[in-house]
Amino acid sequence: MRYIVLSFICVMFFVSCGDKNKSKSERFIQDSSGAINNVSVVTENEIWDGRVGEAIRAVLAKPIYGLPQDEPMFTISQIPPAVFSGFVTKNRTVLMVKLNREKGIDFSENVYAKPQKVITVSGKTREEVIEVLQENDAKIRETFRNAEIAERQRQMAKSPHSFESIKEKLKLTVGFPSVYRVAKSTDNFFWIRKDITTGTTNLMIFELPYSAIKRNDSLVNQVIKIRDSVGKLHIEGGVEGSYLATEEAYTPYLAETIIDNKPALETKGIWELRNAFMGGPFINYAIEDKINKRWVVLEGFVFAPSVDKRNYMLEMEAIIKTVKLE
Repeated sequence: MRYIVLSFICVMFFVSCGDKNKSKSERFIQDSSGAINNVSVVTENEIWDGRVGEAIRAVLAKPIYGLPQDEPMFTISQIPPAVFSGFVTKNRTVLMVKLNREKGIDFSENVYAKPQKVITVSGKTREEVIEVLQENDAKIRETFRNAEIAERQRQMAKSPHSFESIKEKLKLTVGFPSVYRVAKSTDNFFWIRKDITTGTTNLMIFELPYSAIKRNDSLVNQVIKIRDSVGKLHIEGGVEGSYLATEEAYTPYLAETIIDNKPALETKGIWELRNAFMGGPFINYAIEDKINKRWVVLEGFVFAPSVDKRNYMLEMEAIIKTVKLE
């Protein structure tokens, strides 16, 4: 009996130590940091300055479609492995390049901080590393972008809005911060905006009958026609006769996606204030709500002349992707 008791005590001791060690490791994983859309690339200077560096920039600095001027998807900070330690390791998104290793790619989370995405690209030669980058370019961008959207949503959730009328009238919830204000509302339409240093960020939310959009070859034209009619009805400019419309000289981008586990149409393009001199980028999601026999449309558009708009547009996308339909 004595041996059984001693064995039980030993087992409990080791389990307890294991739990303490685990809790210590979890406790000392620091919070991640870094500016939105900034990726740390950990690689030697000579690799960064050569073909591998060019391949990395082709993946991470690819221009974003739907902006008036070319802007890279991510700002890149190259860091030599010898100085990648301490606070430098806490960036939210990290791409590591390792030569003389088996060819492959690894996607890890919370390696040095949390939340954090660390992607390691390896190969025995520079050519193999380049091949891995090119084969996984879309997945790399998507991984980092999703991390940045999640981070922006986390930041905005610290000061949520309290507009119950959106839920009451449109039967949905959407997470934008309290700094936004309702500029206009009706029974089925909301225009919400926020003042920024050089202009405004804006969110439109409205619903349409299920018959308003038909899935055929003219989808993009249908979406543009709808947003132009809604803009003319609800978004007027300061100049008499001016209203929100789609810039005809810029071809909109249309893709199928999923929002709130429902089919949705994603449209990107440039808006203009018809009969006035204002414009900027927009991103529009038309969500197919079959249960309630309707389409729910959420659009973010930004007016920010003379400054980069990439981060403002990421905020609009982050807001829209919090939507939950009842």
